[in-house]
Amino acid sequence: MEKITKQTYLDWYKNMLFWRKFEDKLAAVYIQQKVRGFLHLYNGQEAVLAGALHAMDLTKDKMITAYRNHVQPIGMGEDPKRVMAELYGKVTGTSQGMGGSMHIFSKEHRFYGGHGIVGGQIPLGAGLAFGDKYKGNDAATLCYFGDGAARQGSLHETFNMAMNWKLPVIFICENNGYAMGTSVERTANHEDIWKLGLGYEMPCGPVDGMNPIKVAEAVDEAIQRARRGDGPTFLEMKTYRYRGHSMSDAQHYRTKAEVEEYKKIDPITQVLDIIKENNYASTDEIESINKGVKDLVKECEQFAEDSPYPELNQLHDMVYEQEDYPFIS
Repeated sequence: MEKITKQTYLDWYKNMLFWRKFEDKLAAVYIQQKVRGFLHLYNGQEAVLAGALHAMDLTKDKMITAYRNHVQPIGMGEDPKRVMAELYGKVTGTSQGMGGSMHIFSKEHRFYGGHGIVGGQIPLGAGLAFGDKYKGNDAATLCYFGDGAARQGSLHETFNMAMNWKLPVIFICENNGYAMGTSVERTANHEDIWKLGLGYEMPCGPVDGMNPIKVAEAVDEAIQRARRGDGPTFLEMKTYRYRGHSMSDAQHYRTKAEVEEYKKIDPITQVLDIIKENNYASTDEIESINKGVKDLVKECEQFAEDSPYPELNQLHDMVYEQEDYPFIS
């Protein structure tokens, strides 16, 4: 893993702040009904992505996740304007407006979704890793899922096969405490989800998911294991989301005081404090970063607003490949 330097902290601050503000804007336009359907936001969990990206080799490593998936492709290198446009349902989006909020994809940047079926991405992540092993690629796949998906039976089937075949995959549970709206302590007789790996003798453990340094170190160790051919790792990132499961979540299962308590260890604030304590940037330089983030969010919004919706015939193009298909009138 590359050394964590002054530039790393500045990049983390800029990127995490942009992801946060990008999704704040999505929340605002969702209320205006410019983004339709479901909308699941990542606010509070940014350190999990920032730390992992630092440990990855973005020229070959892959990522797959659930439907809280807007900022991950941006981190992997996708143009944020295209992501915003996809959420608007515009033709300039990552899937030409046909995927929407829960299904952001970027094959070019090795980001494989965005999956709406809870836990559906877990076996798919192992499949991506199987493909790399079969082809002899020196690549690792990071497969993310939430604490709710950890209760799916497909997790156990996938863990068993991944260990049996020593697949180069890192399973990462982003445990934000509540799945959709049910506390982790109410869904099993234990709260340490990482211990599920013990039954398969899979290297596993908990990680402070609010600290990008801790995340980077844990993911780096797991990636190195995968590259050596030693198989998968299971990491439980203990994190927290400030917003509801989705925009329709009334959040009756927790108090506002609890949310405010977690904001005291906000990953963006933690990184900014380190920048200030070490004089990595002046007040003016920090303000310049803040302004740059604000301007970029506005640019993304304007791009999405100005982009056209898909033409009706695109629906046929996405489903049928044969030009003279006889069953279309």
